[in-house]
Amino acid sequence: MLNYIWAGIMLISIITSFFTGRTEEVSAAAMSGAADGITFILELAGIMCFWTGIMAIAERGKLTGVFARILRPVTKLLFPNIAPKSPAMNAIVMNMTANMLGMSNAATPLGLTAMSELDKLNKKSKTASNAMCMFVVINTASIQIIPATIIALRRGAGSAVPAEIVVPVWIASIATLAVGITAAKILERRRI
Repeated sequence: MLNYIWAGIMLISIITSFFTGRTEEVSAAAMSGAADGITFILELAGIMCFWTGIMAIAERGKLTGVFARILRPVTKLLFPNIAPKSPAMNAIVMNMTANMLGMSNAATPLGLTAMSELDKLNKKSKTASNAMCMFVVINTASIQIIPATIIALRRGAGSAVPAEIVVPVWIASIATLAVGITAAKILERRRI
């Protein structure tokens, strides 16, 4: 569906530019936008590679255990049916850590690993378990102590003070996480 929407927008733009005599401007904007898109992708790829490497070093250096001990009281409440030393909990902790450090792009592969491990524990493979739903909530509305990716994007966009968004990010992420966890805990008690 989205392909049709984008194709429609492009077609309308081309037709409009033809009738308004601005085909050269549309062509120049398309080329400029494509070049900007490639530059943006390369910047994000660099950030993602850096943070993914940092998380791999942390995992190999057994920092996962340290993070797991720090987060154990929270993970015990949120995921009561998952063993603390299981591969699923390890992946969840690494994903939570990456998200807290603002490494949203590096957290994606860790989140996929966590969801895969949670799926292995799921008794009903056609239905998401409560742990899977809770993980999606935590991954989506995670607290970001250092929103590194957003700061890097703001710096790349030419912001004079790229880190000025830190406090609003804290407020927004704490509020959304609290609402998300509350909703997930209420809904997991319902019988279907």
